[in-house]
Amino acid sequence: MADQNLPLSGCRVLVSRAKKQAGALSSQLRDLGCDVIEIPFIEIRKPQSFRALDTALENLKTYDWLILTSVNGVAALFERMGRKKLDASHLSHLRIAAIGPATRAAIEKHGLSVSVTPKEYVAESVVSALRQRVQGKRVLLVRAKVARDVIPRELRKVAAAVDVVEAYETVAPKLSAAKLRSVLASAKRKPHAITFTSSSTVRNFVELLGLRDARAALKKAAANHGIHSASIGPVTSSTLREFGLPVDIKADKYTVPGLVEAIVLHAREMRGAR
Repeated sequence: MADQNLPLSGCRVLVSRAKKQAGALSSQLRDLGCDVIEIPFIEIRKPQSFRALDTALENLKTYDWLILTSVNGVAALFERMGRKKLDASHLSHLRIAAIGPATRAAIEKHGLSVSVTPKEYVAESVVSALRQRVQGKRVLLVRAKVARDVIPRELRKVAAAVDVVEAYETVAPKLSAAKLRSVLASAKRKPHAITFTSSSTVRNFVELLGLRDARAALKKAAANHGIHSASIGPVTSSTLREFGLPVDIKADKYTVPGLVEAIVLHAREMRGAR
């Protein structure tokens, strides 16, 4: 029997992360008494072509900096390096920037040190942290196929030579559409909140349901009723708003623990409002 004294006892949260990444968020929520529903809004796939990444790997010695903006990017980079018979030592001459602590930890697992991790885990903070350091330098940015162009655009303004290469792409899993509709239609399984941990999760939520149904799913008759959106950070929140979707729960720290903390605080406030 669930412990009714736990902060998220009686709460249902839909975790929308990719299957391989859902574990950490789901387990933290469950430890707090939450009933977790996992339906991935993201599927990680190989890029349509490795040509640009392979060319960069063949010319690693010509770069001064490497920027990685996600755990998926780290995994995709090292998987491709393994295919090319390259190991972490081939990156040891580079100064490395990671967008946040999870990305930094993924890099450090390969025995590499990270020179820069910004205080806020968004592209704008990466730019602020690197602007003075990369002037006249060659920079390799490894990322997803679809990503914001803030980093390359702003760093090129300070005369950095930035090569952007795609290491993976994210798509909406087709099987998730029926699962999502089924959960949303069920009075017993409908979540109290849906987590959004990247702009891609937002875009794919809209793709899976269609914009009209996505808006309807998050529409509330009153503040403490209906399904609440839980956003991991300002970029994700901005994407929600671009689609006319509400931002009900916002993490102050743009990390999985920060998102869990925000959900707990929101659940406490909702109980207090009843």
